[in-house]
Amino acid sequence: MPTSTPLANVPVHLVTGFLGSGKSTLIHRLIDQKPTDERWAVLVNEFGQVGIDQAMFEERDDLVVKGLPGGCLCCQLAFVMQATLVSLLHRYRPDRLIIEPSGLGHPAGLLEVLRSDAFAGVLTVGDIVAVLDPRRLDDPRAREHETFRDQLILADGVALTMVDLATPEQRAAATEWLAELWPAKRWIIEAPHGALPLSRLIGHGETASRGVASDSKAHRRLREAASGALESKGVMLDEFAAVLPEPGRPRRERGEALGHATLGWRWHPDDTFDLDRLTLLLGELPGHLRVKGVFHCDAGWKLYNRAEGAVSLTDSAWRRDSRLEVIGEVGCLPDAEALEERLDACRLPSPSTA
Repeated sequence: MPTSTPLANVPVHLVTGFLGSGKSTLIHRLIDQKPTDERWAVLVNEFGQVGIDQAMFEERDDLVVKGLPGGCLCCQLAFVMQATLVSLLHRYRPDRLIIEPSGLGHPAGLLEVLRSDAFAGVLTVGDIVAVLDPRRLDDPRAREHETFRDQLILADGVALTMVDLATPEQRAAATEWLAELWPAKRWIIEAPHGALPLSRLIGHGETASRGVASDSKAHRRLREAASGALESKGVMLDEFAAVLPEPGRPRRERGEALGHATLGWRWHPDDTFDLDRLTLLLGELPGHLRVKGVFHCDAGWKLYNRAEGAVSLTDSAWRRDSRLEVIGEVGCLPDAEALEERLDACRLPSPSTA
């Protein structure tokens, strides 16, 4: 049997951006522009323990999506990410790779892995795209946040999302603030609803290491602390995703790192929610929380997404289980047991108990 031609210089793009900035939406719009003769792979990392973003992508022959929830790709999951990437490249042989790090992920650590000897000659790191909601710059804490700033400093280009929700003054202020960053951005473009032209990423070749923003101290400490336990961490993540919850008995996980905490649930696919009661409950959660989920409802399978005050509810092709993730700063999450009771009250009686 003839051997496959070794992979060489597969373009890889990072799409970074803080929590709720619209990274997944932008990747969807890029996929809409994918040449029909190409197969792409998307590696999605989520800070949360459950993994919602993977459920946002519909499975198809020319698109492979792999989710790695449960921590930061550049530190806590660096070993798992490298092993996953080797397997993905060998098994699916994609023509292009897009990596979406966690909103709290630091690009420097991830670039170190992608440019390591393990992927020399196999991957070519193309443009690094940072996704920015202009409204976030109204918060002084964002401008001073180390990872937030470094995501933008290390980016080759910046896509301004959520522009339909921002004022002209906010959009102009964001462009002006970005123009003052060094090195200068190759491009700054408004991307309403994530509409970024694929041409912005193609044809530039290998990007030079900017070397301006060093790796974050907080991320470096996490990487050192996790170095002896990363392999077992990957096993635990696979086990959590593989074991299906029993009907009526959801599985709950929580995590905490980098000043943020997360609560996540998974339900059996036969558990069905009352959509009206569920959306009312989720809407009552404090506005500062990042909330996203995929649910089997009386109106079908629905994807719920709330970020920076904007809420969307769309149909979902995901059918494996229902999932919910709530993310916020440490000490600001709701009581897990109380919220789980309220979520349980949103479920419809099963046919056997009705």
